[in-house]
Amino acid sequence: MYGRIIDAHLIVRRACEKFWRKINIMEVRVRALSAAVLSVLISVVGFGCARGLASEPPKGKPNILFIMSDDHTTQAIGVYGGRLAKLDPTPNIDGLAKNGMRFERVFCNNSICTPSRASIITGQYSQANGVLDLKGYLPEEKQYLPIEMKKAGYQTAMIGKWHLKNEPGAFDYYCVLPGQGKYFDPEFRVRGSMEWPENVMKKEGMHSSDAITDISLDWLRNRRDKSKPFFLMHHFKAPHDLFQNAPRYDDYLEDVEIPEPVNLFDRLDGSAATRGMGSGVDKKASWRLGKKLGIDIELDDRAYAEACYQKFLKRYLRCVKGVDDNVGRLIEYLRETGELENTVIIYTGDQGFFLGEHDLMDKRWMYEESMRMPFIVNWPGVVKPGGVNGWLINNTDFAPTILEIAGVQRPGYMQGSSFAGALRGDDRPDDWRDVTYYRYWMHMAHNLAVPAHFGVRSDRYKLIFFYGGPSGDTPVAWEFYDMQRDPYEMKNLYGDAEYKEIIEKMKEQLKETREALGETDENYPAIQGVIDANWDK
Repeated sequence: MYGRIIDAHLIVRRACEKFWRKINIMEVRVRALSAAVLSVLISVVGFGCARGLASEPPKGKPNILFIMSDDHTTQAIGVYGGRLAKLDPTPNIDGLAKNGMRFERVFCNNSICTPSRASIITGQYSQANGVLDLKGYLPEEKQYLPIEMKKAGYQTAMIGKWHLKNEPGAFDYYCVLPGQGKYFDPEFRVRGSMEWPENVMKKEGMHSSDAITDISLDWLRNRRDKSKPFFLMHHFKAPHDLFQNAPRYDDYLEDVEIPEPVNLFDRLDGSAATRGMGSGVDKKASWRLGKKLGIDIELDDRAYAEACYQKFLKRYLRCVKGVDDNVGRLIEYLRETGELENTVIIYTGDQGFFLGEHDLMDKRWMYEESMRMPFIVNWPGVVKPGGVNGWLINNTDFAPTILEIAGVQRPGYMQGSSFAGALRGDDRPDDWRDVTYYRYWMHMAHNLAVPAHFGVRSDRYKLIFFYGGPSGDTPVAWEFYDMQRDPYEMKNLYGDAEYKEIIEKMKEQLKETREALGETDENYPAIQGVIDANWDK
């Protein structure tokens, strides 16, 4: 108890010091203004203080801070307005959006950690970059984004979760977790006198979210060349399962009843391919989440699922809270050094994540909670505060967009497209994509019961083909959803006469998209045989 009182005292004291420091900075800047304007400015506190004083966009190349969490889904970010928003789990991330732009339709093309990260670094889909699943790796010569950013005059750094196996040698500086890394006492691989991956440093007594942020702040303060703009990829491990928060968050939400999704007790029933598949919070869950969380098996089925959900969500949100607080530390550093006005801050997750919807956990599926990614950009002087964008975007577009922000045209080998125009307030180009492609290559892996599938999503509709494994161990089926009428994907409309023409059109779009991206199965004859036999069914 005594320790907690001291910790609380320190937190309050530091908050007060920061508040008065902000007031003092503002006072100096506005001393020459009229009393009327001064009174308005002094009433402004928080993230927007320094920003409100900018009179014109900063000159020269901006710094770029790319922050990515692992499995942080839109449902757990307040500004996206989901059922968890009233819990206020992400005030700092919300501040980035309120003073920048929130993207509503950003999707992963392969919702699993390693392939998604490869697409972000390469600007390519899975077959093009060769990273199809968790076994994939990205050699230095394919680490295209840092390669191109260095050409543009940026100093580059990769800190935190890398998960692409090979040395991130294309970066000027790196300090990365081995594989998933550990939540506590994390070790990091660094560049040193020995060959990769033998050079290791350890952060004893620390939670990974704090350690990763400490390392980034040390690089920003002491290790970079301040004559160059920086490109820092700051990657949290959190909130990847099984969630372990820093002890200071143990009581966070302890006495709060977490709102349940409307379809918590509606298992997948879209088609023969998905009926009974997946793993979630119930007793029969193949991944055994409840057992891993220590839920009492003697509870009846519904009580068991509800108890599992509550513990699952609280552990997840405690990790999210640690992420958000550390995002605040990064913002505060940039504000204190005067670099906030010349830094583009991007926040995203490496894919979506199920938080009990359809009684599911994890990701992998092409359903919305898994496929949809958060994406927030704060660019002072360029992005108007409070912007919301609805372009159809996927994670192959991140690299081309970052490069355009840095003043570099998209290299021809990148398959994604820049949406930097959206940040400037431009209209969506006439040739922008009508559908975004998705493919989950793995099949029934890790006791999560997710069959292999691919499909396309348009602004309104989603078409999915579950082809399963080449051995035919799971059924093959199509699913089609009207996301406007059925945002929770409860009713498969494939075969509904009302949508016949739309489905035929989307099948053609799916075929054309796969051919254009080189995502066909010519090299996988068994899979191609399944596709050919079931395409018109």
